[in-house]
Amino acid sequence: MSTLTTVLVANRGEIACRVMRTAKAMGLTTVAVHSAIDRDARHSREADIRVDLGGSKATDSYLQIDKLIAAAHASGAQAIHPGYGFLSENAGFARAIEAAGLIFLGPPASAIDAMGSKSAAKALMETAGVPLVPGYHGEAQDLETFRAACGRIGYPVLLKATAGGGGKGMKVVEDVSQLAEALASAQREALSSFGNGQMLVEKYLLKPRHVEIQVFADQHGHCLYLNERDCSIQRRHQKVVEEAPAPGLSVEQRKAMGEAAVRAAQAIGYVGAGTVEFLLDARGEFFFMEMNTRLQVEHPVTEAITGLDLVAWQIRVAQGEALPITQDQVPLIGHAIEVRLYAEDPANDFLPATGHLALYRESDPGPGRRVDSGVEQGDDVSPFYDPMLGKLIAWGEDREQARLRLLGMLDEFAVGGLKTNLGFLRRIIGHPAFAAAELDTGFIPRYQEELLPEPGALSDAFWQAAGSAFMQSLPMGDGPWANNQGFRAGLPAEVSLHLSCNGQDRLVTLSGHAPQLCGEQSLIEHQGVRRAHLAVRSASSLYLRWDGEMHAVSLFDPIAAVEAGQSHQGGLTAPMNGSIVRVLVEVGQTVEAGTQLVVLEAMKMEHSIRAPQAGVVKALFCQEGEMVAEGSALVELETAG
Repeated sequence: MSTLTTVLVANRGEIACRVMRTAKAMGLTTVAVHSAIDRDARHSREADIRVDLGGSKATDSYLQIDKLIAAAHASGAQAIHPGYGFLSENAGFARAIEAAGLIFLGPPASAIDAMGSKSAAKALMETAGVPLVPGYHGEAQDLETFRAACGRIGYPVLLKATAGGGGKGMKVVEDVSQLAEALASAQREALSSFGNGQMLVEKYLLKPRHVEIQVFADQHGHCLYLNERDCSIQRRHQKVVEEAPAPGLSVEQRKAMGEAAVRAAQAIGYVGAGTVEFLLDARGEFFFMEMNTRLQVEHPVTEAITGLDLVAWQIRVAQGEALPITQDQVPLIGHAIEVRLYAEDPANDFLPATGHLALYRESDPGPGRRVDSGVEQGDDVSPFYDPMLGKLIAWGEDREQARLRLLGMLDEFAVGGLKTNLGFLRRIIGHPAFAAAELDTGFIPRYQEELLPEPGALSDAFWQAAGSAFMQSLPMGDGPWANNQGFRAGLPAEVSLHLSCNGQDRLVTLSGHAPQLCGEQSLIEHQGVRRAHLAVRSASSLYLRWDGEMHAVSLFDPIAAVEAGQSHQGGLTAPMNGSIVRVLVEVGQTVEAGTQLVVLEAMKMEHSIRAPQAGVVKALFCQEGEMVAEGSALVELETAG
């Protein structure tokens, strides 16, 4: 048995943090590798030893095999864990690690090779007696061969790139008249995405479920199936929600699928953690789809219902230990559901989002609650890597308890500074069809209008709550403008402020009856019932949770306000009441568009008045230290033409 004291994790983000957590619990020294941009990322901060790979892009850092092996030698690591993604299913990486005298905490390179091509894998599975979707996986790629195969299989069919994934090179063909165009298009797409235009065709199953089996094998010929996961809820062929066990799966189906998955693993001499993915049709028949030769993103739901630590098993099995239990001893306790939290814009076709995590609060810990994440408040999300921030996992004694617990976790989670899919996830888990376990891969498209509603105008109640929380969360200071109570002689105390949120703006007038802020909870009363809305101040923004979404509220953009209020003489006016803290130009000075002219302080925040276009300063109507009212002329700018 190999002696192992130090493990290098060849990955980043939440999976690197998760692997290191188990390694540390086992008394091992952890080594993180990082790109230049990830120097202070959370996975780097949490490691015992850090090695800089340089570069920013993955191709210059996390995908550089020679650099990773050199990092292992330099740090004294005897083993490398690949995580998922990056090089985790790269047989060349596994071979290079073994050639360097190190331990690869994954399957043999030969097993990765065997499952690397979808066509070859299906041929192997057919030999091993694993059920396949009726299809054609041969070498001939001409139209006539595919036309004959489709006629034999029966329409609709699904064309798939043999070397692909992620929905690229994939086309549904409903009728023979569509085949020629769809095949040519899919081949072009596959060639451009993967450098390989080879295609296969399969029967397209209507309303299929994506059910996968977690397998685990040791070096002594033992292989177990650790129950199943349902990963049917997907967007663009990528998983969003995963749960275990699969709702409605019978004991007999579980056994049949599990045993088929074990046959698949044993057919390729598998060792370690792997996942065999199946499609389950409405009649209960299942068909092999592919095998992922690595730890899956969704492994925590399996851990939740079995009580096992799959990373610990990976480390022990790689050192030659036998599996500690038999198939009959595999637990299945309760139900677990996981959602993936992404920095992305669901309203804009799930476009990845980048930016600064001005606010990042995870759900409170507790029984049946788990968060695996790779970021903390104050971190930056860069454009170079996968936008997943983390995963929320809830366990319950039954599915409904797990679902309700997960809803509670989503309600507590708060992210501000960039767009996320948090509200989208909340709508999925809260949807009646999800509650009823009516699951298939068409779930999101079917309920798209409910899951991705068109954003409407923000309500009066929202603006009142936002204004009140904005004012009450301001840092206190000296002078009349720091008095949050407002003042008007002979009238009830009130205050007005111009706010902006989600491209909308509103002049909000607050009175003594405005919603109250208690700590970070804005209390909204309606017909005698008070509800709390999270309201968190971060620098010049207020983050307010409303209708399940976190909204960033700020003072109305003064540049836009100034431009809108320009007079024919080019006058620039104060966007709000405040104090002039800096005058940065002189009469007669030539300025470029965007030049800072005057800095106004209001509500303890500075706002720059800038030149909307190039010109000459004709007159100044303010001086430093002067109090000015909203709408007062500050600068007159004479522009060319």
